[in-house]
Amino acid sequence: MSEPQLLDWIERYLGHKLSEDEQLEFEVMRLGDPRLNERIKEHQQFMKYLSGWNERVEFEHKLNAIHDEIDVDAVKQTLGFRQNRVIALWRNHHSKISVAASVAIFAVMLTLFFTGYFNNQSQQSKYSALRRELDNVKRSQSALMRDISGKSIRKNNLNPGNFGGTGFAINTNGDIITNFHVINGADSVYVQNSNGESFKVKPIYINEDYDLAVLRITDPSFKHLSPVPYAFKKSKADLGEDVFTIGYPKDSVVIGKGYLSSFTGFENDSLAYQVSIPVNPGNSGGPLLDNYGNIIGIIKGKQTQVDGAAFATKSNYLMKAIQSIPADSIGKKIVLNSKNNMVKLSRAQQIKKLQNYVFMVKVYN
Repeated sequence: MSEPQLLDWIERYLGHKLSEDEQLEFEVMRLGDPRLNERIKEHQQFMKYLSGWNERVEFEHKLNAIHDEIDVDAVKQTLGFRQNRVIALWRNHHSKISVAASVAIFAVMLTLFFTGYFNNQSQQSKYSALRRELDNVKRSQSALMRDISGKSIRKNNLNPGNFGGTGFAINTNGDIITNFHVINGADSVYVQNSNGESFKVKPIYINEDYDLAVLRITDPSFKHLSPVPYAFKKSKADLGEDVFTIGYPKDSVVIGKGYLSSFTGFENDSLAYQVSIPVNPGNSGGPLLDNYGNIIGIIKGKQTQVDGAAFATKSNYLMKAIQSIPADSIGKKIVLNSKNNMVKLSRAQQIKKLQNYVFMVKVYN
């Protein structure tokens, strides 16, 4: 594809003017070429700059027009007399002077914005990844040794780690998917199940562009899971449909319920959904499911200045990323479950089944 054709596709893609077939073809191109994502971001920034520049020129024209209406010589002459003349001048022209000052201040702020002065601060305040800083304060012996589901927590798991998140099983062999930012910088990683048992894992696949990581349990004490009860949804989820998530924003599992509020994520990211659902640090890597128990995404972050705006990478991208892992790099190709056994279950029954397949991820560094 030539450069002009690529730019045309990007502009139509950002303007939501591609047909359904063209949209699918373009998404496949994004998946196969990470550099294309950078081109899209650069084009977005360029279009924002052009739009902002036009607004700044218009403000400058307004400022000049207001300045032309003010008789500068009369102002100087008035200021040369008595103080009460200054008061009279303010009474006669304060509205024009106030508008001129406001326009000038806005123009300065706009200039600072486009020079990148506010970029770091604004981005940090808008988007928040949901990796949790674990509490290193020593817990009481009685709390640490509490019995969960009839099984005691092993003593060698008392160290809470440095950071935490959530992950969920993608097969019975101990392969678990989570977000890359959860394990980024880790010296070692463990996962803990709902019974309080911890297992050492190693990353077998990382995709930084999609913020995904697949972990494999290497602990010899791990026993294979029962067949995974959920399936990954291949088609697009419906806007407004009810969704729920399960994760570890604290040391015990937490359920969150909401609805799908947008087909695009933060800054119109087409790889993610926006969902109105309560999430907190520690929810990163948790599954997002529909009413039937299908995985429709993986929770990865939220917008801090907007109530109920969380984001989840879409399930079809999870599937494509997992299926693209070379079999020779992991020993055996990962096969995802295609049968959903939770369709007819109530929400409470679905959660009981899910708990055995959702893990707390503990990062040590």
